[in-house]
Amino acid sequence: MGILTPDPTGDLAWQAAWQHTAFRQKLIIGVIALVLLLLAFPYFFQTIEQKSGPVLNDWVLNQLPATDVSIAIFLIIWATAMLLLIRARRSPAVFMLFVYGYVIVSLSRMISITLVPLDPPIGLIPLIDPISNAFYGESYITKDLFYSGHTSTIFLMFLCFRDRISRLLALIGSLAVGSLLLVQHVHYTIDVLGAFVFTYPLYWLGKKMALGGWNR
Repeated sequence: MGILTPDPTGDLAWQAAWQHTAFRQKLIIGVIALVLLLLAFPYFFQTIEQKSGPVLNDWVLNQLPATDVSIAIFLIIWATAMLLLIRARRSPAVFMLFVYGYVIVSLSRMISITLVPLDPPIGLIPLIDPISNAFYGESYITKDLFYSGHTSTIFLMFLCFRDRISRLLALIGSLAVGSLLLVQHVHYTIDVLGAFVFTYPLYWLGKKMALGGWNR
């Protein structure tokens, strides 16, 4: 059975992957990189919050009255994350794909947010997500705009899933989250669209780094 094929026993798939030296090395590197990234998040987001940029005239947002849909966004993202953990329990490749993909996408976002500073949309309603917000620091962050982290994360999960049902659910969730972020005026339209555009090629870069040398 291939590494990318979910193994109903779970443990056997991980045991088989662990026999590969390349897998062990990549797993350790990926987890360390993820931990360092999460530790750096509060400092980065508090820094960019001090910068200022233009307020975009967004035609789509102008048509949408701002509405608080935080609960729906929170439930969709974290339900998809739980599904990812379940699938990763049976397939180490799914776990590796997401870890490397998330690190690369997050680094890309840190660069793009720094290079394209924006002030938040008019009418922004703070997004209540106690899990994600824990990595933002002491104050609420409004300027992590281009491109959308919530949209890119759930779209990355869609790309990492191997089975059809999970991919379908995650794709629907990605479109729903992107739309709901606009409804709540948390992001500009370009932020949400940019998440899809950037995440796709970055996923393939992460896949090459994560699976090369052991997924044979």
